[in-house]
Amino acid sequence: MLIEFFFQLRNQKIPVSIGEYLTLLSALKNEVIPPSIQDFYFLARLTLVKDEKFFDRFDQVFSKYFAGVESIIELSGQIEDDWLIKQLQKELTPEEKAKIEKLGGLDALMKRLDELMKEQNSRHEGGSKWIGTGGSSPFGHSGYHPEGFRMKGESAGNRTALKVWEKRTFQDYDDRQELNIRNIKMALRRLRQFTRTGIADEFDLDNTIHSTAANAGYLDIKMRPERHNNIKVILLMDVGGSMDDHIQRVEELFSAAKTELKHLEYYYFHNCLYDYVWKNNQRRHLEKFDTMDILNKYSSEYKVIFVGDATMSPYEILSVGGSVEYSNSEAGATWINRILEHFKKVIWLNPEPEGVWQYRQSVGIIKELMRGKMYPVTLIGLETAMNELSK
Repeated sequence: MLIEFFFQLRNQKIPVSIGEYLTLLSALKNEVIPPSIQDFYFLARLTLVKDEKFFDRFDQVFSKYFAGVESIIELSGQIEDDWLIKQLQKELTPEEKAKIEKLGGLDALMKRLDELMKEQNSRHEGGSKWIGTGGSSPFGHSGYHPEGFRMKGESAGNRTALKVWEKRTFQDYDDRQELNIRNIKMALRRLRQFTRTGIADEFDLDNTIHSTAANAGYLDIKMRPERHNNIKVILLMDVGGSMDDHIQRVEELFSAAKTELKHLEYYYFHNCLYDYVWKNNQRRHLEKFDTMDILNKYSSEYKVIFVGDATMSPYEILSVGGSVEYSNSEAGATWINRILEHFKKVIWLNPEPEGVWQYRQSVGIIKELMRGKMYPVTLIGLETAMNELSK
């Protein structure tokens, strides 16, 4: 029964080994879990998945492989009602509990579910009684009932189910998925470069012990400067136009950077970098900063992160006067090359899905200018980018 499940996991690039598969079979043989689909899910994930970034892919394979009423009946028929009711009581909101009372309470609902599992012996679609799809029964999916249980399958869009049985909890951990702000912060911490500078106001235990021992036992307290993250970053962010589709993602990245990086400078540009940038989008035409001044002001030790979808006309990158806003005297590519020549570490983060990059000529041009150092805003993409900056 589980061999095909094993191969489907492998097909989704989840590195499952034969040894792990045999461990799962051994655990089932020794009955380490009760006959519950939920317990089996956690056991299978525990034994087969070695890295949390694969949780979402595992959830998708698990949901697809064990989909269907037959699987639910087979694996859920032996779940103890008391246990299930206790779990539901923990998760249901007061409003949801009030709705259940309309059916006579959880006990009545579970009793009816148990009766249907005993009576039903085939798949059912439509209607208002059986466990199935597309009907108005309290049990099943793709139908409607104001106080029902969605059992596998997709919602019909009514959003009235009391319990969603196949909710994927870990979808943001997939390294092909976009990041949430927590994961962005974790990735940015790879840039930490601690040094001890300033006033010696932190107690140095190791040095105090060594000095006291060398001083014939007389206490000799030693102090040291506090450790600070000395990494310095310039964030250059594309804003407006096609970047409006990525506002939330860039805001999360910007917020995480301001939290994690003590020495952070940031500026905005539109589509491509030209001879000036700005810090306030509402006053962008009044408060400009010359890009050449940035090159002169910040040392080459600063690390530069471009953030943009690189989606524009190729003329905006390669031509004099190619900007959509004004007649620039030098091509955008010239300014990007100046950044690359001055700063030692420069990368480009692209919030567009990596799969569409090949269809955007401008993305290919920018990536070539960046010497290949363009990364998607995904978990694996940001980790790879931070590793590049940390070299």
